[in-house]
Amino acid sequence: MSNFITVFFATIVTVPIFALFLFYVFARSITKNNKRSFHAAVDSSTLFFILAVHFLIVIIWERSYLWIILMVLVSIAMIMVITHYKIKQEIHFKKVFKGFWRFNFLLFFFAYFCLALFGVMKRIYETFA
Repeated sequence: MSNFITVFFATIVTVPIFALFLFYVFARSITKNNKRSFHAAVDSSTLFFILAVHFLIVIIWERSYLWIILMVLVSIAMIMVITHYKIKQEIHFKKVFKGFWRFNFLLFFFAYFCLALFGVMKRIYETFA
């Protein structure tokens, strides 16, 4: 049983699209609402996309740049809080965090596909060069 759980989490971290799909199907069966299910899936799979980007960077450049990822996350959070304060003149942490989390999903979703494509092209170049 523990082997299954290990393989399951390794697969989800390696290919977070599976996590997005599984969370969507699970949320869809509970809520029966496409929009709410998609938002729940996005919110649930963001962490897996962040981890997948980290591991892709480690595989491609053989070095961990987790500190850069953390600095990007903190910078995005600061920018979002400041922007929210300038617009609303007060900070609603729940709204700011939801926007921050969903923006990170978009950023790391895009970064995941760019890094995966770059990694494949790099591997092909190294193989045939």
